Amino acid sequence: MGDEETQTRARRIVGNILIVLPGLVMTVSSIVKFAGVPGVMQNMAADGFSGGKLTLVATLEIFSAALFLFPRTRSFGVLLLSSFLGGAICIHVQMGEYAKALGPSILLTLSWTGTWLRHSSALWNPDRGHPAGKKLISKDRHEAWASKSM
Repeated sequence: MGDEETQTRARRIVGNILIVLPGLVMTVSSIVKFAGVPGVMQNMAADGFSGGKLTLVATLEIFSAALFLFPRTRSFGVLLLSSFLGGAICIHVQMGEYAKALGPSILLTLSWTGTWLRHSSALWNPDRGHPAGKKLISKDRHEAWASKSM
């Protein structure tokens, strides 16, 4: 096994771990909300989420986790997960619960890092593959456009 192949394998393994961890945490968190665990219910109610709102939050949470855990839907899942966790961070900051915002922040970081390790094209760069001095518009097209605008 060469160095490059070992690095690729290590990237896949670490990427999978960093994808599964946030996905499982989100899944368990939604199950706990659906189950109506008293401590969770009190904390969520204190933040303004009870009844139908709590059910909606739990549904969105498990839906985003499911999309994120399945490779074919991971690109949608990471976006939905990012929105969900970003909202959780905002709620905690709004409520002055800065320490509680750390959990969703860590999950968000792990999910994006895992996605990047597993699918490096997820962080798309429009200049990738184009050398620094190369123009995206061919010289002939540029000259034709310039002559028409005169």
